[in-house]
Amino acid sequence: MKRSVTIDGHRTSVSLEDAFWTALGRAAEAQEITRAVLIGRIDHARPPEVGLATAIRLFVLAEAEAGSLEQASEGPRP
Repeated sequence: MKRSVTIDGHRTSVSLEDAFWTALGRAAEAQEITRAVLIGRIDHARPPEVGLATAIRLFVLAEAEAGSLEQASEGPRP
């Protein structure tokens, strides 16, 4: 789904699946920032050859993997 966002005062759109959009919102909430601010940070950190939607997906994947690693280090769940 195509979504409109504002980065540094410039409107742009990004095509992102609902699952990634939702996970991005949870990550922003966990950092106590807006989704738009988080997208701006991801945009500034990405290499120029990586598209914004790809950078967002990679960010969400990294967040999910970090969470899985944290859960694994806590031991098995009852």
